[in-house]
Amino acid sequence: MTGTPRPRPYASYVYAYPHKTAYRPLPEPPELAALWADEPKDALSLYAHVPFCEVRCGFCNLFTRIGAPEGLTTRYLDALDRQAAAVREALGDAAPVRFAAAAFGGGTPTFLTAAELERLCDIAEHRMGADLRAVPLSVETSPATATADRLAVLAARGATRLSIGVQSFVAAEARAAVRPQRRADVEAALGRIRDAGVPVLNIDLIYGIDGQTEESWRYSLDAALAWRPEELYLYPLYVRPLTGLGRSGPAESDREWDERRLRLYRSGRDHLLAEGYEQVSMRMFRRSGAAPEGPDDHACQTDGMVGLGCGARSYTSALHYSFDYAVDMREIRSIVDAYTETRDFSRARVGRRVDAAEARRRHLLQSLLQAEGMERAGYAERFGTSPWEDFGPELERFAEYGWLDGTAPEGLLRLSAEGLAHSDGLGPELFSPEVRAAMAAYEPK
Repeated sequence: MTGTPRPRPYASYVYAYPHKTAYRPLPEPPELAALWADEPKDALSLYAHVPFCEVRCGFCNLFTRIGAPEGLTTRYLDALDRQAAAVREALGDAAPVRFAAAAFGGGTPTFLTAAELERLCDIAEHRMGADLRAVPLSVETSPATATADRLAVLAARGATRLSIGVQSFVAAEARAAVRPQRRADVEAALGRIRDAGVPVLNIDLIYGIDGQTEESWRYSLDAALAWRPEELYLYPLYVRPLTGLGRSGPAESDREWDERRLRLYRSGRDHLLAEGYEQVSMRMFRRSGAAPEGPDDHACQTDGMVGLGCGARSYTSALHYSFDYAVDMREIRSIVDAYTETRDFSRARVGRRVDAAEARRRHLLQSLLQAEGMERAGYAERFGTSPWEDFGPELERFAEYGWLDGTAPEGLLRLSAEGLAHSDGLGPELFSPEVRAAMAAYEPK
């Protein structure tokens, strides 16, 4: 395509749209009760955010702090309890309120003690009304915090999926990613997770680390495959501002790094496909025949999400909202402290309005970036238009790049294998000019 440079393959990971850096303080903070009054509430997702980790990896820009002074986790759970009570009251009882899925993330939820995890589950169940034993419950953990007592609590309370960030089984690569861990500790943690009997084990791995080769990448993949995980996530390394690696950057040019990451991605993808895994998205691979987590009728494109905790987002059809966002450790500590002192959780104070045009973009993004693609009929039923009417120029560019699957069945809009490989370049191409401008104006803190 003349005149239009092809996007870099690794522009940004699109896990939510609009991105949190496009959020701003709301000039007239709306009441949650008014926000949720007319929203469907029969298939909500519940997310609880725990902003604590034992260490901070060099690549991490998540909203999390290292460690917790005496009493901080108790104060945090106290605030979470207050917030849950306010949110549940705002949801009301005029229409059925049901949670179809739940997740605890962070940070590292298993930074909490076993007793504190019990309390977290109690807040989800007794305050919010989520039946954790009846819906998929995903929990993130780490090698150091995946202890037998914590895992026993989560298994007993209904966890169906445990996700552990390993990143690399090669010691030199773990050090290069500023990920302090010993292989023996990782293997021991994986053994404890399997012993806990949680149905789905997910292992996160990262490619693009300094010094990583196709051979060392295959070594990590095979070390993970030895545990027969039901899921594997393959993440490209990003070097972001205000992170440990962000102070040094990769040792090669952007172009060389892009090319190496693409080689490693394709190598990893092909290896997992050959080992009996199915590709769900650019990052996610699921073992063929693995048991599902459980019934899940929550659709991220259309159903709402309720977030608890100072790093959690909540989604209604017209507003996405959260708390303030930061990456710098001092700023995060300040936000966490302010959250623990908050008494009034009845209003949304930071967020971004989502109009009809942005809702179309979000639906297309969250559908197209999945390997199964998007049924055009479902899009037309929801919006009364076709994706080609709404996003013709973007989709035509993608087709010229070879990113759309020309062999997809009639009525299905789906990425090709190369389109999936370039998901992190394709996704940002669908951001609206307004969201791009807000993200560009955001000052990292």
